[in-house]
Amino acid sequence: MLDWLRRAPDEDPVVEIAGRQVPVLIRRLANARRMTMRLAPDGSEIRISVPRWTRTEDALAFARAKQSWLAIQIEALPEAQPLGDGMTLAFRGETLVVRHDASYPRKPVPDDGELLLGGPASSLPTRLKRWLETEARTLMADDLEHYCAVAGQTVPGLGLSSAKRRWGSCAPDGSIRINWRLIMAPDSVRRSVVAHEVAHLVHFDHSPAFHAFLAKIFEGSVPSANRWLKENGRSLYVPFG
Repeated sequence: MLDWLRRAPDEDPVVEIAGRQVPVLIRRLANARRMTMRLAPDGSEIRISVPRWTRTEDALAFARAKQSWLAIQIEALPEAQPLGDGMTLAFRGETLVVRHDASYPRKPVPDDGELLLGGPASSLPTRLKRWLETEARTLMADDLEHYCAVAGQTVPGLGLSSAKRRWGSCAPDGSIRINWRLIMAPDSVRRSVVAHEVAHLVHFDHSPAFHAFLAKIFEGSVPSANRWLKENGRSLYVPFG
């Protein structure tokens, strides 16, 4: 059980980090015993989890006390580069070099470490994003069907998410949403997130029973997948924000 603290847009608490005014999002957790903090994958906000009784002022003081650490995290964020001929794009854990030429098809075509596509240069980012989303929907639908079969569950509706706070979600009605950016991550990482949400169809919590069930239906290492996201998740937000 958790509560998110959001003030009106003109009252959002902020902390100055490396010359930037960074919004602070405070999450109150019923079972939290201490304050924890992390930076959003794209550096857009500071997220602090606190016990329910914690004052907002104390949470903000906690963030200000960690300004040096936050500044290092912000400076370490990968810089976005224009998506054009010769640039690279991650796809299923591999790095593809974008090759744009008028003679190539408008729809991107992976070819031996390269991603070939024609059409106007001005629409390259839009078409690359659309292609990734299409690939994500296809693979994630297959993942969902697989893990539901293993878990003995009916396949629920699948939606693609653009969320900046989570990689996946399972609603009370059973519908599942997965962040489309995971198509850029290794297959095992993407599949671990889908398996995680399928496990919520059986255990709608993060209890020991949930984690045991997830380990049972997922063929890979959950800790390894989580570690990859912790170390590399921010990079998935660089090309398209």
